[in-house]
Amino acid sequence: MGNIKWIFVLYSIGAILSMALIGIAVALRNIPLIFIFLILLFIIMGFGFKTKKKMRDSGLL
Repeated sequence: MGNIKWIFVLYSIGAILSMALIGIAVALRNIPLIFIFLILLFIIMGFGFKTKKKMRDSGLL
């Protein structure tokens, strides 16, 4: 294991938190919150993949 890329740790924590909030929204049967947290999950994961591609292209990974 080399150096830790802290930005990816933050993206991972954000995605996990968003998934947990989706579960809470399902338990509360709150449809708007489910969609909000689902969109938030897609945004966080999209930024993570975008950052990974940019770092790979620049040779940092």
